[in-house]
Amino acid sequence: MFKNYIKIAFRNLLKNRIYSLINISGLAIGMAVTIMIGLWVTDELNYNNYFNNKSTIAQIFQSQTFNGKTGTGPAIPRPLEFELRENYNDHFEHLVMSSWTNTSYLRYGETSISRSGNFMQEGGPEILDLNILQGVRQGLKDNNSIMLSQSTAKALFNEENPIGKIIKLQNETDMVVTAVYEDVPINNSFEDMHYISPWKFYTKMQPWIDNAKDSWGNNSFQLFVQINKNTTMEAVTSVIKDAKKKVAEDESRFNPQLMLLPMDDWHLRSNFVDGVRKNGRIENVWLFGIIGLFVLLLACINFVNLSTARSEKRATEVGIRKSIGSKRGQLIFQFLSESFLVVVFSYVLAIIMVLIFLSSFNNLASKEIVFPWSSIQFWSISLIFILITSFLSGSYPALYLSSFNPVSVLKGTFKAGRFAALPRKILVVTQFTVSIALIIGTLIVMNQIEFSKNRPAGYSKQGLVQIPTFSPEFIGKADIIRNQFIASGAVKEMATTSSPTTAVWSNRGGYTWEGKPEGFQEDLAYTSVSYEFTKTLNIELIAGRGFSREFATDSNAVILNETAVKYMGLKDPIGKYIRDSDTEDPEPPLQIIGVIKDMIVQSPYSSVKQAMYVFDNDNNVSYYNVRLNPSMSISSSLGLIEEIFKKNFPNLPFDYQFVDQEYAKKFRAEERIAGLAKVFTILAIFISLLGLFGLASFVAEQRTKEIGVRKILGASLGNLWMLLSKDFVTLVVIALFIAAPIAYYFMSQWLQKFSYRTEISWNTFVIAGFGALIITIITISIQAIKSVTANPVDSLRTE
Repeated sequence: MFKNYIKIAFRNLLKNRIYSLINISGLAIGMAVTIMIGLWVTDELNYNNYFNNKSTIAQIFQSQTFNGKTGTGPAIPRPLEFELRENYNDHFEHLVMSSWTNTSYLRYGETSISRSGNFMQEGGPEILDLNILQGVRQGLKDNNSIMLSQSTAKALFNEENPIGKIIKLQNETDMVVTAVYEDVPINNSFEDMHYISPWKFYTKMQPWIDNAKDSWGNNSFQLFVQINKNTTMEAVTSVIKDAKKKVAEDESRFNPQLMLLPMDDWHLRSNFVDGVRKNGRIENVWLFGIIGLFVLLLACINFVNLSTARSEKRATEVGIRKSIGSKRGQLIFQFLSESFLVVVFSYVLAIIMVLIFLSSFNNLASKEIVFPWSSIQFWSISLIFILITSFLSGSYPALYLSSFNPVSVLKGTFKAGRFAALPRKILVVTQFTVSIALIIGTLIVMNQIEFSKNRPAGYSKQGLVQIPTFSPEFIGKADIIRNQFIASGAVKEMATTSSPTTAVWSNRGGYTWEGKPEGFQEDLAYTSVSYEFTKTLNIELIAGRGFSREFATDSNAVILNETAVKYMGLKDPIGKYIRDSDTEDPEPPLQIIGVIKDMIVQSPYSSVKQAMYVFDNDNNVSYYNVRLNPSMSISSSLGLIEEIFKKNFPNLPFDYQFVDQEYAKKFRAEERIAGLAKVFTILAIFISLLGLFGLASFVAEQRTKEIGVRKILGASLGNLWMLLSKDFVTLVVIALFIAAPIAYYFMSQWLQKFSYRTEISWNTFVIAGFGALIITIITISIQAIKSVTANPVDSLRTE
């Protein structure tokens, strides 16, 4: 019996090749999109699955309140470690202090490379349960030990056994390689951790870290924990919540609150607004999951529409089957088997599409997703997916077709009914409502990105290069290098900074100034710079001047951005003083010599933070900022710069970053969202148009004789085209009026998360609506023009 059902279904598919092609291709595209989105969602939800201890690993987060605004982040003071070990240790299996992931220079023999990594306490490799390929897991016991990732060991030693070998860290200190661990895969935190060195060595080499062991106000560190198996994250959070406030009396005015952020939430749920967790990237997972379901729904709607539209052509078949004894259940099963066959063909085609386009999808989404051939879960879900899709796409046609009265059908008195086309119209409106809403949403996302990109950065990014200077070899050589760079003709100017141009590495408070409000809790972005800072970056001065070698007093000077002036309530700030009240030995006051326009150094979607720039008296240099000579080619300039660099630092790799490219990275997350949304929107529209083309073809086929009669009676081509097109155009217009308020509401909510955001313009809705109408008219016209230009004699001859 089932074999006969499949055989008849296959014959019907071959008999109606055009409609079968439209159904199969539309479903295949919808299913391919759903599969790709499903793989992407799975990849996002499985973030950090590389770590076996994931469910018990957390990072200590801290909330602090400044002037009524609460900020939350992973930066904590060093004394917190000692407090947790002494009074709360029963709740933890491991407590591990760690540096931030920083770039260091590693050298073995003549090979010198730069790699990012962390300085960690001994329990770090144990918490992460790293896959040790060579050496020992307890590789951080000795101060001068180092553990390398497999790729880093390969780069330094090639095929040589690295264990026990001595390498130079920062081209200064001998370190013994004690272990080689498998590279952490891309879909995980710590994917950039290519070396691990002991925390004890870090504190020994950095005096300021040792000095911070009693400083509760220095939030410059991060602390990872592994909780005991007999407790929970929530329970431990409730216990340690006020641990800092109890012992750090001076910090209690900031109301510090501690919490554990589980590793499960680092990637998807780490966004905090005024001290309250507000999801994060998980919203994108929900968004694209919903889009995937909608795209599949559009494909199913095509099947339903074309099946019900062609119902009259199969009415006689249903009548004959019923008259010879077929029960309704058998007819339903017949039509469902046809649906199943279409879905199976579509699924096979969808898998082929996924395999072809997966690489391009990975590039667009910045992923390394591989097709899960060996996953039983994937194939089980696929089978369920096929059955559900078959039922969803075939249930209505099956129930509808099997309900025909055999007597009416066989007498020729069967009529589809006055409202028979209503469900199809509703489904077409649904299709285009979804498609137009996606168009509007994608346009708004793109507008937001462009709006932020066009926001004045406050400095000139083009032609600006930053060179990291993390080795002690750079100390005291900035002026020498600057002179050589400029003398070569490749560089117009150079300045040093303690942070990269596109980030803030330090925030400070504890300052006083004339007119400071009582109880005001300041929080200022802090960067130390050299004399040529404003000149090198082409920063616009609003008042005063930049640092100058002509003024010896500039060693105790400060420059503020315009937001800082407003934040501090300063009027006529030039010449006024700022004092550091947090130091035991009061330093000379800092005189304000200039005010610069706000520079975007953090998120371009947020308001610029209040910032102070002080003269670098302590060789606190992290970057050389180099302004290239615009009259020379970039390659020639970089060649000369590298030559001078290698002459002065022969044992260090020459690394550099274009500031405009580093700035562009700030838009990558939103650009990926826009790129994916754009692709899915195009495919959704294509699926909708595919269904519309099939319906238009069917309507034109139904009205072939009517068109012939009208042409003979003198109807113009324009009138006939309007006859076939107006109903569909009306449906698209209705869809536009439904989609517009829905898209406006949800995109307004999405924009609220940006402090600096675009306005939703009516032009967006006009463009979306006009675009949808144009492509709809073009799609319908292809079939309409073909029908109205046919010879009426041919259509009437069969009467």
